[in-house]
Parts: sequence; structure tokens; C-alpha cells
Amino acid sequence: MKSLKRALIYGLFVWLIPFLVSFLIFPLKTSNPPLFESIMPVVITICTVLFAVSYIGKLEVNMFREGILLGIIWLAISLLLDLLLFMQGPMKMTFADYMMDIGLTYLIVPAITVGLGCLKGKYYGEH
Repeated sequence: MKSLKRALIYGLFVWLIPFLVSFLIFPLKTSNPPLFESIMPVVITICTVLFAVSYIGKLEVNMFREGILLGIIWLAISLLLDLLLFMQGPMKMTFADYMMDIGLTYLIVPAITVGLGCLKGKYYGEH
């Protein structure tokens, strides 16, 4: 990794910003569940794209590899922090319920980071 510290900090924000948005719009979860379920992947996507562009944009080599590692790290951060809250915290969800309701959405993260890393790598003749 070019900058593990930056990757970890960005990964925390990729999780924290959607978490804060979900907290703010949580009343929609009961009053209009489809709207809530539509907003959250959009927020995750926007955060991931912004932070991935910032991280990968500064790279000059190993863009594809960095995109893979970044996606794995950010996915792990999001799942770990969520699982602490949703399985052990106030929500008390089972792992299966969590994955069906929330967890699979985080696959957006590595899809974006790997795609951006691949694209930048091809653009700069890395592949």
C-alpha cells in the first residue's frame, strides 16, 4: 500500500458518512422503507467514489493493485464497524439478517475501487 494510514482514515470516512446519514434519515426506515433503502447505496457510492478518486488519483504505479487492496480494507472496515453496532450493539441483528439487509450493499465499495484502479492503470499504461 502506498499509504496505509490514508487508506484507513479514508475507509473510516467511507463508513462514517453513510452511518451519519442513515442516523439522520432513520425515520424513513419505518415511514418509507423503499426510499431509505434507495438513499443509502447512493450515499455509499458517492463517498466511495470521492475518497477513491482522492486516493487513487495520487498514485503513479500499482493502481490496480492499490484499488484491490483499498476495496478490501474499506469493505473490512465497514463490515467490522457495522457488525459491532448491529450484532453487539442496540440493534441485535443476526449475522444473516445483517448481511441480507445491509452487508451486501458494501460490495459497492470494492467494485468501485477496483474499477477505478483498473481504469487509471490502463489509462497510464500499467496493464
